[in-house]
Amino acid sequence: MARSPDFFSCYTPLNCAIPRNPPEECIDKRFGRSTIRTNERIRAREIRVIDENGAQLGVMQPFEALKIARERGFDLVEISATANPPVCRIQDYGKFLYEKEKQERAAKKNQKVITIKEVKFRINVDEHDYEFKKNHVLRFLEQGDKVKATIFFRGREMTHTNLGRQVLERLLKEVGERAVVEFRPRMEGNTLHAILAPPKKVEGKKQQPPPRPQQGNPPAAQQA
Repeated sequence: MARSPDFFSCYTPLNCAIPRNPPEECIDKRFGRSTIRTNERIRAREIRVIDENGAQLGVMQPFEALKIARERGFDLVEISATANPPVCRIQDYGKFLYEKEKQERAAKKNQKVITIKEVKFRINVDEHDYEFKKNHVLRFLEQGDKVKATIFFRGREMTHTNLGRQVLERLLKEVGERAVVEFRPRMEGNTLHAILAPPKKVEGKKQQPPPRPQQGNPPAAQQA
């Protein structure tokens, strides 16, 4: 019985070249994302090499640079993949990751996250409640946060938006230099709001050193 000509069409001939997947990028488990390529994962034909002391070793093929790195007990790390040719450095990759993580933690620690705190007022707010909310505004500003002071108008209160504006204008006036007004009271829908930000810190004047005694006139002795 003759076989159908498509019998083996679903199979790949043994002598046929099978395309290989491109090598994966180096994945650092601590960061959970793709990092720069190292060692055998560097795919450029030629690279510019910098040694562990910062000296330029010139342009060479990756396997040549990797051989030098291995002989010195280091890794070959691609530090600039977009350069032509790519720039690689001979260094300890583990130490490089540690220093990078340390710098990121320090930058995150020093980064000040400014949040916006909302303080709600009413158009018929009594004096005690007003002072209580104003103190909240001042405390948030002292903590370095921005404050959004809002008044929400319900029903017929929309005909008295001027009363709400008076409340917020009073707040801005009494807060004074303890805040920077980013937005003066303005309406959005049925809400009137103003935004205040903490003032920029002004460095204090340096204390002047005491005047030096003139020659020939020794300072008076302190009394016991």
